[in-house]
Amino acid sequence: MILLGTAAAVVTVAGMKAAAWLIAPTLLALVIVIVLNPVHRRLRRRGVPSWAATLALVVLVYGVLVTFGAVLVVSLARLAALLPRYEDLARALLADAVDLAGRWGVGHDQLRQVVNSLDPGRLMSALSALLGDLAGVTTSLVFLLALLLFLSLEASGVDVRLAEIAKDRPQIQGALGDFARRTRRYLVVTTVFGLVVAVLDTLALAWLGIPLAVLWGLLSFVTNYIPNIGFLLGVVPPALLGLLGAGWRCALAVLGVYAVLNFVVQSLVQPRFVGDAVGLSTALTFLAVVFWAWVLGPLGALLAVPATLLVMTVLVDIDPRAGWALALLRAPQRRKGHRRRAASRLIPPAS
Repeated sequence: MILLGTAAAVVTVAGMKAAAWLIAPTLLALVIVIVLNPVHRRLRRRGVPSWAATLALVVLVYGVLVTFGAVLVVSLARLAALLPRYEDLARALLADAVDLAGRWGVGHDQLRQVVNSLDPGRLMSALSALLGDLAGVTTSLVFLLALLLFLSLEASGVDVRLAEIAKDRPQIQGALGDFARRTRRYLVVTTVFGLVVAVLDTLALAWLGIPLAVLWGLLSFVTNYIPNIGFLLGVVPPALLGLLGAGWRCALAVLGVYAVLNFVVQSLVQPRFVGDAVGLSTALTFLAVVFWAWVLGPLGALLAVPATLLVMTVLVDIDPRAGWALALLRAPQRRKGHRRRAASRLIPPAS
């Protein structure tokens, strides 16, 4: 039985990995609809027709996604044009690093061979090609927008369908509702902290003279959705540009700014709120990021927490006998009073 279950899990994961181009944007669209569903309900309660409320939310999401994609494409194009200017600086920096390592007793000839194999020109060309591929990802935006439209139209009948499910399987209805609430709360908390950190990072990088500060602020906002390691992914590009453009002091200043802003907020403050919102342990969250990034690609890393919550809902929450699994997977609960006060400061009611 165990072997059969393991084989089924392997086949399922392999199928998900093969269909990542379809599953990842579908999951993103589902998460967006879940977040906006309470707003749709409020509009309907205030007398707005269902079709008008749906249309208003779809247009709003379309505008946000198109604006985000436009800023990303323009910024990446500017970065691709800027990278060749740093090729000579990268060569000089590598030469200085070789000389410095030689003073500390490291073999000079071996270091030279390593440096020659790391041709900055080829590295810059590869990075430019990668940036071009990232910009090309925006072509899948059409599929995402269409999917959002259809899911938004279907969302108006979710309550009726859940009520029908509750008649025969109340456990499933409760688990799905809990998944929607936890996903919504997680995204609200993460978005609030991401916006705060992104604005502060952009202002700090502009003050330090780092090129394309808006792009790196946008990157900081996006990587905020990647638990635990998002800080490291967001700090590397601006730190490298600071190193190549103004030297070690500027790079250290960038690292210091990110350490104060991103690390403190993302690694110390935010997990206290996110842990209460989703109830996942820190170790499980980290493993989820690695797993979903491997299965679904970069978008899987951004959606690691919602995807894990969905899997837990389908496999654990709907089974009354799986209480032992919840005890292992979820984070330890803090005092109720502290948790209630922390959540109420950031998370508005769902209805």
